[in-house]
Amino acid sequence: MQKSLPLKRKVYPTLLLTVGVLLLCVLLAVSLGSVNIPLVTTLLALWKGISNQAREGLEVIVWDVRFPRVLMGMLVGGCLAMSGATYQGLFRNPLADPYLMGVASGASLGATVGLILGVPNAWIPVLALIASLLSVALILLLSAQGKVLKTTNLILTGVVVGSLSTAISTYLMLNHKDDVRQVFFWTLGNLAFASWQNIQTMLPYLLVGGLFLQSLARPLNTLQLGEATAYSLGIPVDRLKWLLIIASSLTTAVAVSYVGIIGFVGLIAPHIMRRLVGSHYPVLIPMSALLGGVLLVAADLLARTLIRPSELPVGIVMTLVGGGFFLYLLRKNA
Repeated sequence: MQKSLPLKRKVYPTLLLTVGVLLLCVLLAVSLGSVNIPLVTTLLALWKGISNQAREGLEVIVWDVRFPRVLMGMLVGGCLAMSGATYQGLFRNPLADPYLMGVASGASLGATVGLILGVPNAWIPVLALIASLLSVALILLLSAQGKVLKTTNLILTGVVVGSLSTAISTYLMLNHKDDVRQVFFWTLGNLAFASWQNIQTMLPYLLVGGLFLQSLARPLNTLQLGEATAYSLGIPVDRLKWLLIIASSLTTAVAVSYVGIIGFVGLIAPHIMRRLVGSHYPVLIPMSALLGGVLLVAADLLARTLIRPSELPVGIVMTLVGGGFFLYLLRKNA
């Protein structure tokens, strides 16, 4: 009991602060945009939406356009952060990110093929998801030696398969120049197409993936002591690695397939939270998810308001802000 007190003293204030910032970001993101909506109207529209009352005028914009986009940002940001925290724990490398297993390059290839073939936009996420899962499956198949999964083989195979997927995507774009703009826009990441229907489709997969990752947090904690120690404590290390990689990759693939590639969320959120609450994974994973939601909602708010009435892809904003912040952290620790 006494050992848990320092952890609680760090976690509770951080949790309250993060939840408070998240709520503030949500309210601002729903209220501000090409048309600014008064806070009272925003709150009334949210209440009417939750209680299923009829909405009109600006209330429709709040509930049917902006709020689904904000929720999508929270879900995707949270899932990317959870996957990032898991990968960093699994590879014991704070620079590991959710795209290490070729999810991004696979999804990009699937979306490129779909857009070039003229597949309806509603099916692009499905193609991206299938391609990203096939990419992960290929990496696992090529890197595994029997039932043993060596980390070095996994990373090297991921780099090779990811490079091959990127090369094929580039070749296809060069041969179909008319579709380059659309493909390029997708790969930069965008929440503009978020809808209640997309959220309903994604939510079960993301919840299952997130809960599964959380259930593996304690064994992941033990893995930080080293594989030999984890074996001696009864942890099935190889099976744990398989489960962690599959759960993280599936969660990332579902998120990426709907919004495109958004970098740095899965890298920065766990990195910051590790400094605030430590490396106890049952705490670090959900806290990283909260911060991931904050980061992506805030980045999307900037993307919609910096050059309004036009908007930037959120992936550009996240890269500019996140990349700069991450370089600052690296330099500070040098």
